[in-house]
Amino acid sequence: MKRLDTTIDTESDGFRQRSEEYQVLLDQLGEKLDWALGGGGEKMVKRHHERGKILVRDRIDLLVDSGTAFMELTPLAGYGLYENELPAAGIVTGVGTVRGTSCMIIANDSTVKGGSFYRETIKKHIRAQEIAFENRLPVLYLVDCGGANLNQMEEVFYDESHFGGTFHRQCRMSAQGIPQLAIVFGECTAGGAYIPALCDEFIMVEGQASIHLGSSQIVKAAISETVDRMELGGAEMHSLISGVSDHLAPNEASAIGRLRDMVEALNYQQPYSFERKPTVEPLYDIDELPGIVGTDLRRPFDPREVIARLVDGSEFHEFKPAWGDTLVCGFAHLEGFPVGIVANNGVLFAEACLKGAHFIELCDQRGIPLVFLQNTTGFMVGKEAERNGIAKHSAKLVYAMSNTHVPRYTVIIGSSYGAGNYGMSGRGFRPRFLFMWPNARFGGMNPDIGSAVLMDLRRGSISREAGTEASDAEYEAKMRKMFEEKSDPYFCTARLFDDGIIDPRDTRRILGLCIALGFTRPEIPSHRPVYRM
Repeated sequence: MKRLDTTIDTESDGFRQRSEEYQVLLDQLGEKLDWALGGGGEKMVKRHHERGKILVRDRIDLLVDSGTAFMELTPLAGYGLYENELPAAGIVTGVGTVRGTSCMIIANDSTVKGGSFYRETIKKHIRAQEIAFENRLPVLYLVDCGGANLNQMEEVFYDESHFGGTFHRQCRMSAQGIPQLAIVFGECTAGGAYIPALCDEFIMVEGQASIHLGSSQIVKAAISETVDRMELGGAEMHSLISGVSDHLAPNEASAIGRLRDMVEALNYQQPYSFERKPTVEPLYDIDELPGIVGTDLRRPFDPREVIARLVDGSEFHEFKPAWGDTLVCGFAHLEGFPVGIVANNGVLFAEACLKGAHFIELCDQRGIPLVFLQNTTGFMVGKEAERNGIAKHSAKLVYAMSNTHVPRYTVIIGSSYGAGNYGMSGRGFRPRFLFMWPNARFGGMNPDIGSAVLMDLRRGSISREAGTEASDAEYEAKMRKMFEEKSDPYFCTARLFDDGIIDPRDTRRILGLCIALGFTRPEIPSHRPVYRM
């Protein structure tokens, strides 16, 4: 393959300035991650330790194989919500290797609101289950929860995407032969009791763990029976009398060791679908990405400079390089895996849409995973664009992308607005993973256009009296601020619109981990035609 050349002068004043400005974003990201890692705060952490319990991320460290990576997902879920009292949404999810098997780990943090399930907790839990289902990963539940947050009943109980949806997914994964194992570390009440009960096999920790469909308080209110938590559903009772539990462990460390043995006993096959080549480092330093991209989204950059720092040997076989140049498409290897890359190089015109659709079909036919690098304000608008058929041609890109059988992975490296987000495998189109860089912006419309549109609607409204120039300016400023806030990456990740904000310099490693999981996907249908656009 042809090696990409670079035109970046890393000694220039502009590069240095962009690097320094981006470092501010990375420092802010680090501060916010410290908030997530702090759990429920010093007081709750101390009480947790006094009870002889291990912190949630320390449990995960003991569970995964030594020297292997744990890829934590959406650690900033809940950021800025509930007066910042729900770090990581009270649950840690991510992919780790246990006895050589890639597993999804879903672990409650009982230092945060007692491990109760808030709206964002459930959404994060379900997202982890979806990733496990798509990639056929065994799921390991580290249970230490107080069930659903009853103060949010309308947001956690009734709907298919609420707490009951987590149990439905457990049943469906079991039907597909995806193993599910659990440890119960502490209290596990009401709906939370079904997490271990629906697993194939689970362990309870002696003297700490309990499972009951109704807590002591519920039992007293319902049938006037007085019973303490351990007598009602403690680990000893469920292991020796009811038979609900499969194993009784004397302490948390022993339980974690036993779970590792259970994973090994699964004899679970994770077959590779392609041949992986030896990994070759890019020719150019990935640490240069912040200085290339910068923080000013109005300043364009060549996506090939990003690609050259992500792919093996900086080798890239570009598809249709002289046509539809606002979209860069091509074949490469990343961490030894074959990939097709689709990267924005500006507004999406009709030609770019047709080129992208054609390229996506080629990747689908050849069984090559797709990586989308988003940096676009959307599809082209205007009279000429409409006459050139932008509506039907953009629909072709959306259609081709939506119907791929190969895994798709998306990274928002700049702007991601409007239908451009859709055509480039946005969250609504269910890529296997979607990450954002700290400089990224993600929303229905950029602040300039969005505020201008709403101002025009305001001026044309017949239901309001004419405003003064000052009031109109105040309204426009308010709308601009609203669009800016709602496209901010932390606003998005707090609500789980992505799988996490990542340092650009970690992108190659993270994509490599994600693509490796995609090797376990079902085989794609044979004889898929390519319709030239």
